[in-house]
Amino acid sequence: MNNVELGLKQNWKQFFILVIINAFVGGMVGLERSILPEIAEGDFGMVARTAILSFIIVFGITKAITNYYTGALANKYGRKRLLIAGWIVALPIPIILIYAPDWNWIIFANVLLGINQGLTWSSTVVMKIDLVGEKNRGLAMGINESAGYLAVGGVAFLTGWIAGEYGLRPYPFYLGLGFAIIGLLGSWLFVKDTIHHVSKETANSTVRKLKNIFWETTWKDKNLGSISQAGLVNNLNDGMVWGLFPILLATKNFPIGEIGIIVAVYPVVWGLGQLFTGKMADHFNKKNMLFLGMLSQGLALLAMLWADTFVDYVALSVLLGAGTAMVYPTFLAAIAENTHPQQRANSIGIFRLWRDLGYAFGAIITGVIADVWGLGPSIGAIGGLTLVSAIIILIRMRKNNEMEQEVNCIEKSEVLALSQNGKVVVLDVRSEEEYLSSHIEGALNITMDTISENIAELKTADLVVTACGKGGGRSSDMARFLKDRGLNSRWLCNGTFGWLE
Repeated sequence: MNNVELGLKQNWKQFFILVIINAFVGGMVGLERSILPEIAEGDFGMVARTAILSFIIVFGITKAITNYYTGALANKYGRKRLLIAGWIVALPIPIILIYAPDWNWIIFANVLLGINQGLTWSSTVVMKIDLVGEKNRGLAMGINESAGYLAVGGVAFLTGWIAGEYGLRPYPFYLGLGFAIIGLLGSWLFVKDTIHHVSKETANSTVRKLKNIFWETTWKDKNLGSISQAGLVNNLNDGMVWGLFPILLATKNFPIGEIGIIVAVYPVVWGLGQLFTGKMADHFNKKNMLFLGMLSQGLALLAMLWADTFVDYVALSVLLGAGTAMVYPTFLAAIAENTHPQQRANSIGIFRLWRDLGYAFGAIITGVIADVWGLGPSIGAIGGLTLVSAIIILIRMRKNNEMEQEVNCIEKSEVLALSQNGKVVVLDVRSEEEYLSSHIEGALNITMDTISENIAELKTADLVVTACGKGGGRSSDMARFLKDRGLNSRWLCNGTFGWLE
């Protein structure tokens, strides 16, 4: 572990290999993107929208559950083993899609695809975050998701073109055989596990540990909960676009070639955009980026109700892709920022559980509405839900730098003056060993790891002054944490060492 270094520059070779691997992961999804709804109607005579979207429902549920277990098991079994397992599962998928005699086989192929995506995509996400450490997380996620979704869009376009020239089956799915074989061999031969990078970051991390990872990531924590709900809604509308968009375009008499172009524009813009929005997430406010991204998606979906021409749909696909590009790397960077390194894989798995359940919810909701009231009301309902998600982010989530602006340090002289009335509590946030070596007289010792269990000891009427060694590190993090939970808190200027001089 002594030789392990964190950073994009320091680990660029391994990072680049994972980018290539994730492109093949995205390519497996792109196989179906343009043509599977057409196969449902053309080869199997299916008409009901809910039945056609059943492949997305099983894909979303399976991928969501696999995401959760990939995160939960990543530290135990290692990221690389889970990545390789995902590619083994992928091998039979193209063969099943080529030779499926009925729709049940298509469903089974999408169960396997969900497992493949949950294992492989989750593993590459976690491994890239492990490699880069705290700096450039947004850029790392932008590159990762860009590679994956450029592949989704590129393969969606290519399969649409191949289907238009040579038929829906078998030729488009030959690509998948190559993706699965190359992905498996590349992961086995060239990818190295990143568990030691996690240990390196853990040694220097000041991020508090979550007391209940599942519920705090799901909703209880304002930031993590806001991110999780937005992720669910994002994939909910993506599931609708995946399943109903090709059908909507077919009802407007667009040829399969133009459908392939329109459908491909959205993930291509989504993919390319993340090369820029990922880096933006490292510099700009993540709350604002998430709000604007979800807002753009909602407006694009609602505008589709009035679109008519090829140009209209291409323009709206661009707007939808841009909005999704703004949120996708930001989701993952924000989750990483708000979780302890040892809990990160688990928290990302929980976020991806809810995010990818959006595929299933989206397919069910849009399918039922489309069957009962038509395609227009279905698209309108999903657009409206996306706008509601944006409002939740605006109201509930706090900004990255919000607490830094509100929580200032307090000088020793001011603390002594205020302590005359007994309304000041000094909280030493360092480890027990550091505390015992030297501390301010009367200071309580509560670390970030134990604050959740001890926060009830602190009173809202008191001023809680947090102190670390030199001040401004762990003490400012704790002050922001306490202030966000309704306590009057400031951190000690110059820290314990300055106090004792």
